[in-house]
Amino acid sequence: MSDPLSEMVRLLHPSAAFANIISGKGNWAVRYSEYGLPSFCIMLDGSCLLTPDEHEPITVSEGDFILLPTTPAFTLSSFVPALPVHLDPNAMSKVRGEIRYGERKGRADMRSLGGSFLFDSTDPSLLVSLLPKVVHVRDSVRLSQLVQMVGEESAGQKPGSEFILARLVELLLVEAMRSAAAESAPPGLLRGLADDRLARALKHMHARIDHTWTIDQLAKIAALSRSVFFDRFTRMVGVAPMEYLLAWRMEIAKDLLRDNNLAVSEVAERVGYGSTSAFSVAFSRHVGQPPSHYARSQ
Repeated sequence: MSDPLSEMVRLLHPSAAFANIISGKGNWAVRYSEYGLPSFCIMLDGSCLLTPDEHEPITVSEGDFILLPTTPAFTLSSFVPALPVHLDPNAMSKVRGEIRYGERKGRADMRSLGGSFLFDSTDPSLLVSLLPKVVHVRDSVRLSQLVQMVGEESAGQKPGSEFILARLVELLLVEAMRSAAAESAPPGLLRGLADDRLARALKHMHARIDHTWTIDQLAKIAALSRSVFFDRFTRMVGVAPMEYLLAWRMEIAKDLLRDNNLAVSEVAERVGYGSTSAFSVAFSRHVGQPPSHYARSQ
């Protein structure tokens, strides 16, 4: 049976990650402008205050993992107010080596490992659709170990590092998604997979994307009545079952078209369309351009 979460991560095409030691001492504050891409942090020692825009302040303590799927503008600080230093996240992402906030000398009060993900996919919004704006996981040994390995590979640049980093990113994303409480995730795949009945239907839909599914068939797999299944799916996943199936078919189609190895007719068949013209109409309506144009633009 297909694993929808693994498929979603695969479609993101995570290619690499970088991570730096970030430390702070004394009274300090830094203000980062909006970055827009996913970033993460694991607290190694001590604690600090994270305040993303339009979100309440978060105390980040030793062992905590933070994932910001879209990394809005945020302030990071000690617990004593200080005038923030304004930083450009794009410039800071190019820095290698320890980043120090506050007092330069002496043992740091706070040490963390922070970085961001890089994707080959042109549509990282898939990740945004899965997770809340801030993922805060406390005392996850597995996430701590994974981030530590990312830091070691980023710093070492040994043979094979590029391959290892790509795999570590995949593991980090899956582990972060697993750790995100279903109640805190927005309506979407994570919420749906947390529901045993809906998870059955979702796994079948993903396993046989080319099948002509009906609400009755999916409701039977979920062992629910047609109306209960439709209402429950729409509430938990955020869209109606057939709308979700269409969106997923289009994501698969976009991925196949990006490879430029398949004709449009072959892509249409793989995602469940017996007619190339019907597929082209559906794709154009959903993506905003015909599949042939999309393939050329990639």
